[in-house]
This record gives sequence, structure tokens and C-alpha cells, in this order.
Amino acid sequence: MGTAVIFESLTGNTEAMAKAIYEGAVETAGKDSVTITKAADITVDEAAEYDLLILGSPAMGTEVLEEETFEPFFSALENKLSGKRIALFGSYDWGDGQWMRDWEDRCRAAGAVLFRDQGFIVQNTPDEKALEACKKFGMDAVRG
Repeated sequence: MGTAVIFESLTGNTEAMAKAIYEGAVETAGKDSVTITKAADITVDEAAEYDLLILGSPAMGTEVLEEETFEPFFSALENKLSGKRIALFGSYDWGDGQWMRDWEDRCRAAGAVLFRDQGFIVQNTPDEKALEACKKFGMDAVRG
């Protein structure tokens, strides 16, 4: 069914990344093949219908996924990830990216096929260079 960029953002950093990733994915796959939405605006069953899920969340608190919306969404999605192509991204403020490594491990344990075997992270607000890297990440993820 195409590609879905599904994200949550609190400060706008992860949303800026999502929009750039979406642009790159659209450039490669075409507008009709790519959707962008916040996690609160899509059901788990709808998300599971996509061939490729590009999932984005900021790190929170003790380096965990955003807790109010994204963590419950992802927890419900986990049992539908076996064999599913997944690309992960997000932003963080402090720490060393442990939240992303934990998220990658959860995806692997669920049987997902991780793009590049690791997520794409940006510390704080993405600058122009980071946004260009996000766009390329979207292009490359769609290509597989």
C-alpha cells in the first residue's frame, strides 16, 4: 500500500525531520505512494497496511519514546511488525541515543526488517544540513 511517515513531536524538531523525510520519500516514490501523519491520527490497523513504515519519535525523560501518544501507538503496533519494512528516526536533547538503540531492539524482536539496521537521529533542532540528510533518508528508505 505504499509508505507512511508516522511521527510524534513535542517541540517541532521531530516534525521538521518528518516533513523532510516525507519530501524525500515523495521525490522518489511519488505523492500518491506516501502519506504523512501524526501517530494520534492513524490507527494501528491502518498503519499495518503500509508496505513501509517510517516511524519518528522524540526521546523523552530517561531516553524513552514519547510517552503519551507514540509509545502506546508503537506498543500496539509491535505485534504487527513481523516481516514489515521499518525505518526509524527521531530527535533528542541529551544522552547518547540509547532510546533509539532500545527502539531498534524492540523492532528486531518483533521481526521487523530495519532499514540500515539503525535509526536516524538528530540532536535538538535539525539545521539545514540535518534536514538535507533527512530528505536523503526518506529517499533511500523508499528505495530499500
